[in-house]
Amino acid sequence: MRQDIRRVAVIGAGTIGASWAAYFLSRGIPVSASDPSPGAPDLMRRMIGTAWPVLMRLGGKADADPTAWTFDADPAAACVGCDFVQESAPERLDIKQDLLARIDAALPPDVVIASSTSGLLASRLSERCAHPGRVVIGHPFNPPHLIPLVEVVGGAKGSPEAVAAAMTFYRAIGKHPIEIRKEVPGHLANRLQAALWREAVHLVAEGVATVADVDAAISEGPGLRWALMGPHTTFHLAGGEGGIGHFMHHLLPAVTSWWDDLGEPDVDAALQQVLVQGVAEATAGAGTADLAARRDAALVRLLEARRAG
Repeated sequence: MRQDIRRVAVIGAGTIGASWAAYFLSRGIPVSASDPSPGAPDLMRRMIGTAWPVLMRLGGKADADPTAWTFDADPAAACVGCDFVQESAPERLDIKQDLLARIDAALPPDVVIASSTSGLLASRLSERCAHPGRVVIGHPFNPPHLIPLVEVVGGAKGSPEAVAAAMTFYRAIGKHPIEIRKEVPGHLANRLQAALWREAVHLVAEGVATVADVDAAISEGPGLRWALMGPHTTFHLAGGEGGIGHFMHHLLPAVTSWWDDLGEPDVDAALQQVLVQGVAEATAGAGTADLAARRDAALVRLLEARRAG
């Protein structure tokens, strides 16, 4: 698979694709973008401009050019001459299958095609491709220009060479790729998020706590530790000098008894309304744009602190 990545195609230039484009550009990699929306170029221009000062703070190349991108409404044409493809089309299997088949037909077989899908299987996405082995998942977390994680999945059809090439590329541009060795719906991180949210919804439904207090239980508690280390290492420290072995010996029975009591809520219309109202109260009516801006500003400070420490 191609190793020298000099130009990246960003296919699907909505919120995720434009964020990807900003990140690639900040690492000195020209971008060729495509999207069927007439407003996509303007969206890209705005998002790149907004993200650029932050990206320069977080390790962007001093000579990187935020204008080093082109746009073509035809995705196949946009891919010509590119060494890596990051597809970020809508999360619908039929759309992605058709799109990936068109991209596959337009490129030499040594160019990796990575999909940003948050939960679809790589082996299904590549079903219409002549070269399914070069199609992998390269799932970022929102916003891609800030969050380091990228989940890479080859699945049943992706070649080890394509997976290795994607891992190498993402690592080279400052991302933190992880390889998911068995394809499952939702990959890895989204499944972990879904498991936590299911219990969060259950606790609200059962009247254990309000939406605001459930959220605070994470953001003011374990979420702070999770920004530094994952659940296994966190419990390793909880075991004291004996580490995870001591933790399991003394606390595993208690933890597994909690597992037995976890809920499976029925998120019907009434419960959905409770959650909507609870979020409105928890956020004091703040709009999503304002909340996202606060989140991103805090993320930048956190990422800078992690780099310094």
